[in-house]
Amino acid sequence: MKNTNILQAAALSLSLLAGSVMAAVSEQEAAQLGVTLTPLGAEMAGNADGSIPAWTGGLSTTAAAVDSKGFLADPFAAEQPLFTITAANLEQYQSKLSPGQVALFKRYPESYKIPVYPSHRTAAVPDAIYAAAKTSALKTSAVDGGNGLRNFNDSRYYAFPIPKDGIEVVWNHITRYHGGNTRRTVAQATPQVNGSYSLVRFEDEVAYPAEMSDREPGKGENVLLYFKQRVTAPSRLAGNVLLVHETIDQVKEPRLAWIYNAGQRRVRRAPQVAYDGPGTAADGMRTADNFDMFSGAPDRYDWQLIGKKELYIPYNSFKLDSPNLKYDDIIRAGHINQDHTRYELHRVWEVVATLKKGERHIYAKRHMYFDEDTWQLSLVDHYDGRGQLWRVAEGHAQQYFNHKVPGYTLEALYDLVAGRYLALGMKNEERSAYNFGFKASSVDYTPAALRNTGVR
Repeated sequence: MKNTNILQAAALSLSLLAGSVMAAVSEQEAAQLGVTLTPLGAEMAGNADGSIPAWTGGLSTTAAAVDSKGFLADPFAAEQPLFTITAANLEQYQSKLSPGQVALFKRYPESYKIPVYPSHRTAAVPDAIYAAAKTSALKTSAVDGGNGLRNFNDSRYYAFPIPKDGIEVVWNHITRYHGGNTRRTVAQATPQVNGSYSLVRFEDEVAYPAEMSDREPGKGENVLLYFKQRVTAPSRLAGNVLLVHETIDQVKEPRLAWIYNAGQRRVRRAPQVAYDGPGTAADGMRTADNFDMFSGAPDRYDWQLIGKKELYIPYNSFKLDSPNLKYDDIIRAGHINQDHTRYELHRVWEVVATLKKGERHIYAKRHMYFDEDTWQLSLVDHYDGRGQLWRVAEGHAQQYFNHKVPGYTLEALYDLVAGRYLALGMKNEERSAYNFGFKASSVDYTPAALRNTGVR
C-alpha cells in the first residue's frame, strides 16, 4: 500500500511538472491579458508622446454605417493627413519606415507617397475569441522546433498571445481570427509596367472544423482550416478550383491540396500549392505562401524575434475599400494609387526569417512586421539568394467592425526589379462584401466535392 501511494504521488508530481512545462506562459503572465496587455497580448498603454493611443476596446459594432451590400462607411472620413511622406522629405521619417518602404520611395520617387493620419487602435474580436486566446496562452506549446502546435484544439485561435520567440509571433498570424466561416468574392490584378491590367476574380471560402454542422467527434482534429478558391474570371480560367486542408501540426501531416481543372474535368493532388510554388493565376508575381502576407508551413526558415518598434503601417483602410471606387481608380503603374491609402503609427513585432541551410525557397530572407493589436502582417520585405531586396508587401488593414473581425482591404506585393506588382483582395466593384458566419458542411471540403464546385 505504501509503495502504491509513493508511485501515485510520483505520477501526480510528474503530471504537474509536465503541465507546467507544456504551458506557454505561467498563470501570472496570462493574468496580464486584459489588464496591462490587451486580451490578444498587445501593450494596452499608448506610447510616451501619445502619438499611439491606449487601446480601449477597439471600434464598436455601430462605428459607422453599413450599406445593403455589406460595405462599411469610413468612421474617420472627416480626418485629414497629419503629413505626407514623399521622396523629398523621406530622410525626416526614415526611422519609422521599413527598408522596403524606403526602397519604394527610391524606385518611384515621383509617385509613391505615404499619407500619415492620426492613429486609432480599432482592433476588436468577440469575447469568446479573447477567452480562447487566454486558453492558448496557458495550454498551447510548439512541437518540433515550432513547426506544429500541441494542445491547441481547446482554443484554436492566437496560439501564443504572449510570445517568447519569432516562431510564436508567426503562429499568432497564422492562427488569428478571420471571422469564422467566411466567403468573399474578390479581384486580383498584376499590372504591366505601363499600368495596363486584366482582372482575375475569385470566390474564396474559409471554414473551420469546429464550426461544421456535421462534424464528427475526433475528425479533423489536426485541421486548422479548410480553404476553397474558385476562379470565376477570365473565362479561360473560370471553373478551376483549389482546395486546401491547412494543418495544425505540419510535421505530423503537411498541408493537403487538390486542384480541379475545368478544362480537363479532373481532380489532382497539388503539392505545389505550398512554399514557393506559384500563386493561383498570379502571372508569377507571388508564391503560394505569399497569400495572406504569409501562410503555410514555417519549417524552412529560422525565425528571429528582433523585438518591437514603431512604424507607419497601412491601417484603417476604409477609403481604399469604398464601393464608390472603381478598380481603375486603384490600379496605377508601379504601385496602387496612394491617394486612397491611409497609414498610421503603430507598434509592430519585428521578426526576421532566414532560410535554413539545405532548404530551398526563392526568398532567402523575409523581414516581417506584425501589428501588435491584430497579429496581422503589415509589411514584409523579401530578399533573394544574393541578399538583395526583391519584393515588398504591404497589407492594407481595416476592422470589419460590424462583425468584430480584423482583416485586409487589399494585399499588395511589389517587385522592385520587374517594376510590376500584384494587388489581391479588391472587392470595390463586386456585388457584396464579406459573408461572415455562413453554415458549412465537411462534405463540401473533400476532393470529391471539387467537381461540382467547378461547374461553370
